[in-house]
Amino acid sequence: MASTSLPEKDVQPVFHAPPTPVVPSYFNPVSPFFNAYDRFSSWRADLGLPHPGSVENLQKEVKATHLSNYIFDGARADLTKSLSMNPLFQVTHSFALGSQTAPSSYNFGAVFANQTVFMQGSVDHEGSISARFNQGWSANNVFKAQAQLSQQPDQNMIQLEHDYQGQDYNANIKAINPSPVNLTGIYVGSYLQSFTKNLALGVEALYQRPTPQNSELALSYLAKYTSTDKNWIATAQVQPSGILQATYWQRLSEKVEVAADLQLLSAPTRRDAIATVGAKYDFRAATFRAQVDSTGKVSALLEQRFVPAFAFLVAGEIDHFKNAAKVGVGVMIESTTLTPEEMGMVPPP
Repeated sequence: MASTSLPEKDVQPVFHAPPTPVVPSYFNPVSPFFNAYDRFSSWRADLGLPHPGSVENLQKEVKATHLSNYIFDGARADLTKSLSMNPLFQVTHSFALGSQTAPSSYNFGAVFANQTVFMQGSVDHEGSISARFNQGWSANNVFKAQAQLSQQPDQNMIQLEHDYQGQDYNANIKAINPSPVNLTGIYVGSYLQSFTKNLALGVEALYQRPTPQNSELALSYLAKYTSTDKNWIATAQVQPSGILQATYWQRLSEKVEVAADLQLLSAPTRRDAIATVGAKYDFRAATFRAQVDSTGKVSALLEQRFVPAFAFLVAGEIDHFKNAAKVGVGVMIESTTLTPEEMGMVPPP
């Protein structure tokens, strides 16, 4: 029987190269560093920690309840006209006169916004210009720029900012009047991290460099505690220089909100404290705000909306210690040339 084996001279030995050893490297995705980071990220994702918000909006609920951003005196009128809804484009004419703290003024403003871009600009009767630009690169990355130009040299300002929203943290960097030549300006960096579903801690660094020879660094430590049902929020901000600001906000019902603010200054040359308590009540077609502070000021503001396009405002403030009072009245009128279908509204039958 014939043999089927190959001749001995035709059999060639096969050599297998030894496997190349894998050397761990910190620049290699399979290194222990990246493996540990992936395990840490998975552990954080499993916790389901909420986003804590930004440091800039740490006291957003308190500011919306108090009158600090709403109080005015004299007479004012805001006339707004919507020219488009998608994208949003509207113009505003604002008039103010008779104020005890600010001169009479006229301001023209415009707003443009779509899904990723927000632009707002205004110019007053003296030629001062202010502008704001927001660009959303993604759902988590937002670039912001603000500028203010005035005839007075010390009133000009430019601010560049970038905000990043992580799953359970928020990071922000900001530069005010930065100079690329000598690196002067004001630089702010903040970070807020959720440690539990209710508690968030953070830090904010403020670096001032008015001249190349002078610089100063100030740190602030932040804390925010939110109840499980989101009905009350407590915040605190502490600076090692002796400044403390603590706030408390609570929603008593769907229409009533209360807030308290405490500011303490304990420095070797000065010690002071201001406490403010306020409340906001939402009626069916009106909003009433009132507050009182430890300096003897009692303030109130009523915003009555008769129809969706017309609102009437009445504001008042009494300073008992200085025996002074301020009163303000205003109107807000909104008009549009768009049809209900263009505004996204369902017309009545």
